[in-house]
Amino acid sequence: MRTATTVEASTDGNWAQQADFVVEAEKLGLDICWVAEAWGSDAPSALGYYAALTDRMLLGSGVIQLGTRTPTAVAQTAITLSNLSAGRFLLGLGASGPQVMEGLHGVPFARPLRRMRETVEIVQRLFDGGKLSYSGAEFTVPLPGGDAVPMRLSMRSEHRIPVYLAALSPAMLRLTGEIADGWLGTSFVPEGAGGAYFAHLDDGLALSGRSRAALDVCQGAEVAFAPDEESLGAMTARRKKELAFSLGGMGSAATNFYNNAYSRQGWAEVAAEVRERWQSGDRDGAAALVTDEMVLGTTLIGTEAMVRDRLRVWREAGVDTVRLYPAGETLEARLNTLARAIELVRDGDGAA
Repeated sequence: MRTATTVEASTDGNWAQQADFVVEAEKLGLDICWVAEAWGSDAPSALGYYAALTDRMLLGSGVIQLGTRTPTAVAQTAITLSNLSAGRFLLGLGASGPQVMEGLHGVPFARPLRRMRETVEIVQRLFDGGKLSYSGAEFTVPLPGGDAVPMRLSMRSEHRIPVYLAALSPAMLRLTGEIADGWLGTSFVPEGAGGAYFAHLDDGLALSGRSRAALDVCQGAEVAFAPDEESLGAMTARRKKELAFSLGGMGSAATNFYNNAYSRQGWAEVAAEVRERWQSGDRDGAAALVTDEMVLGTTLIGTEAMVRDRLRVWREAGVDTVRLYPAGETLEARLNTLARAIELVRDGDGAA
């Protein structure tokens, strides 16, 4: 498996420390650094900065959100970052959710599947260097009714730019298998991933006449090493509040793709109860419903032996790239955790 991580440039407001983390992660041998956007710092600005600080590591937008930029602006950004980094850029796109799109950007969230397909089609046409003439259900370029004629970008992509889609719903997973180079996943339980995720990805791959080998399956989870059972219990307890937020607080009152994903992997009843408690304002009660099994099943938390075993399970489930979110209160602690995790991945690859 390849190793990756995801950062947000503005985390804790310590911009310089985050940059130091990226630089040191490359020295540890990390393969890919994805830069998140969410509702904080934008990804492309940070990616350009990190590209100047690194030499080897791939850099990806994890993710640029549909609706925050036109498809042409997405293509311009991707080509610029790819050329600046000598071909080290990966374009990650995601539909986000109604709360961020409508609540923060004032952009309708409606029809994300169709918007994603058309965005990728337009981006790919611009990558190919031709004049853009596109007529779709969501986008029409040039805009009709005026004097505009089709145009091409004045620059060319000097390198191939792989496209990754962040997907959780069955329909978006099928689209990912059909048109993307990679899948950026989350809320991953390897024991339940076959029906929840891979069946839909495989349906999409079949539509495009491709096999699973054509798709980079990139999954992420927090990684933390516990020296003993008491420490493991404390780590698990802290993670319950975070998982409760994913189940109850992400998205809007009507739409939570994370909750739906966990429900498809065998936790429908508890996921519904957590969401109900969270939405009613009982955050502690929601966290109390999250079990140790749920935390350990969806993370890479445990003793070194436990983490090694879970990495093996992830590899056997079909994960090609593991995104490691290293725990730690300080930069040094995070890097130490990351170094241990990278070494375990390498050891597992050697034993496979």
